[in-house]
Amino acid sequence: MALSITSAPSISASISSRFDSSRDQTKGSTFVSYQPSDWSHCQSAAVSYSRRRTAVKALNAEPKRSDSVVPLAAKTIAAPEVSEKVEGSEDFEQLAKELENASPLEIMDKALEKFGNDIAIAFSGAEDVALIEYARLTGRPFRVFSLDTGRLNPETYKFFDTVEKQYGIHIEYMFPDAVEVQALVRSKGLFSFYEDGHQECCRVRKVRPLRRALKGLRAWITGQRKDQSPGTRAEIPVVQVDPVFEGMDGGVGSLVKWNPVANVEGHDIWNFLRAMNVPVNSLHSQGYISIGCEPCTRPVLPGQHEREGRWWWEDAKAKECGLHKGNIKEGNAGHVNGIGNGAAHGNGTTMIPDIFEAQSIVNLSRAGVENLLKLEDRREPWLVVLYAPWCPFCQAMEGSYVELAEKLAGTGVKVGKFNADGDQKSFAQNELQLGSFPTILLFPKHSSRPIKYPSEKRDVDSLMAFVNALR
Repeated sequence: MALSITSAPSISASISSRFDSSRDQTKGSTFVSYQPSDWSHCQSAAVSYSRRRTAVKALNAEPKRSDSVVPLAAKTIAAPEVSEKVEGSEDFEQLAKELENASPLEIMDKALEKFGNDIAIAFSGAEDVALIEYARLTGRPFRVFSLDTGRLNPETYKFFDTVEKQYGIHIEYMFPDAVEVQALVRSKGLFSFYEDGHQECCRVRKVRPLRRALKGLRAWITGQRKDQSPGTRAEIPVVQVDPVFEGMDGGVGSLVKWNPVANVEGHDIWNFLRAMNVPVNSLHSQGYISIGCEPCTRPVLPGQHEREGRWWWEDAKAKECGLHKGNIKEGNAGHVNGIGNGAAHGNGTTMIPDIFEAQSIVNLSRAGVENLLKLEDRREPWLVVLYAPWCPFCQAMEGSYVELAEKLAGTGVKVGKFNADGDQKSFAQNELQLGSFPTILLFPKHSSRPIKYPSEKRDVDSLMAFVNALR
């Protein structure tokens, strides 16, 4: 484990001997100090930390396991989660309102000032390196930790090393429990998530290690942004009492979560990184935007939302690993769980606007799609997108699909859309090969079955090539 802190000269000697002995025992427990250029305002803070705590407390506050036998079956029962209403959250709700229009640097400064050595930055190896740069700019001491699932890309590990050298820090790595990983893999194989969803694997490799890490903190800092996933992150506040995880004091309300870049758009994050000459993961230059584990991450293509590169074999509603479960709002449940149909929900939330609205696109009903399925000798081919209005990946390809429809106008190819969400989802899965949103089908002439577009490329040229090859 590695922390990045600033220690006053008066306490550095007492801490260094303890850290030196721990370095010899394990590589993952290396501590160094991060020194801002101006020491004057940091010394008093460091002294106050020493009064409150005689030594730096490791993030991993969970006792060591004594398991010696790997269970034969992977019974990965989740640890209890905080489910009651958070008490005492009003102050942080007020603080969130006060900081709503503050810059990421101001929010970061406030977080580090308020929690000192009891807060740490969660670093994933992607564009949230901006958080580390903001922390450096505050001139305050800061800590950084990361979850090493054991399945990250080689480029991500190299990036971790680059960041440590660039900022003179050691990232504190949290690892999954070896007994649980062995049980899961021996019982279900290395790639069970492709068949039964990624949640179980993420729970073992990410959520539980994070839970252990946070038990050693009073607050943590994340790189969540509202524009990363409209269905699940659209209402992220800049600071909140964490509704899911517990901090070092235990119990409801014992952990505070800071999201300094919640209101920043992705392109502005990249403008900042370029302006400050911040090192970035080399995977970004290969088309990766949101970066996770190697088996579950791939580059995004033209017309795709950035989160579509994660767990691409699942619906958009499932593209969260559980680390930020508390930011899925109840008011958005209809959007996230795929039960919306462009109508107002019973709880009074706003109507979801429909998409693919263009004169050149035919809005098909269930009866219309069933008629297409029945025709064994069509006079003209049909291209139909199966979509859900709430789906960010459907929204991302709207422009290219509308442009394609305009290009195909007058060519004899009809272009349509079918809202395959809600009550129609089961029908679409059973009869229309729906796997995830969006799914694109071509109903060719003289054929009784539609042909599913097999590629993830949703730019106009790729879709046009598909149509031209089969019409």
